[in-house]
Amino acid sequence: MTEKLSQSRSERDYIPGLGRHFLTPLYDVAHRVFGLHSVHNEMIELAELRGGHRVLDVGCGTGNLLRATGRRHRSVELVGLDPDPKALTRAERKARRAGLTIRLDRGFAQELPYEDGSFDRVFSSLMLHHLDRASKDALLAEVRRVLRSDGQLVLADAVLDEQGHHRGHRQGGMRGRMREQLQDNVGDAVAQRIADAGFTVEPTRTVSLRIGGSIGIVSARLDGNS
Repeated sequence: MTEKLSQSRSERDYIPGLGRHFLTPLYDVAHRVFGLHSVHNEMIELAELRGGHRVLDVGCGTGNLLRATGRRHRSVELVGLDPDPKALTRAERKARRAGLTIRLDRGFAQELPYEDGSFDRVFSSLMLHHLDRASKDALLAEVRRVLRSDGQLVLADAVLDEQGHHRGHRQGGMRGRMREQLQDNVGDAVAQRIADAGFTVEPTRTVSLRIGGSIGIVSARLDGNS
């Protein structure tokens, strides 16, 4: 079962997983239709998890990545953070059904409610484009803070081509703030942003979804020289 949900230290606006709060019940349907399990499997492989590792999923949504991780690595400690209480309720229910112990906290990526150097791995899956530029930089600074010295960030987000289109899919139905924030993902911009935040990044791996284009996955470790 999961531990009791705890409250974030601050309240602020956020964009839910599918862009609208009323669509949250459809999140897991979209996960299956788009084939996002392949992205999560690649992220878990890149993380090279070992027994005793403490893992944080920032923007965990309904807990699909945490559940997949727990099923493959029973001896790691799992923590999920998300601002959406409805998504967290679903994540708690799914973890309980899977027989997994997961700590789920309500909070924001820009202000992680955890101590310095308290995680071996940090995941972020399809969440970065939900943040404005200042918040993206704040997230990466917070990830640096909570990672241990030999820690690793594994981050996945949409990949845009040089014309600003999601590879294999033009995001015509996406409007407003999220579309604007997604424009930061052109080419290798995500990897470069992570490197600029003081990480040593590996070459981006690209995973093609069943529908909806491609996702880039960046594996990054703390840069001891920064």
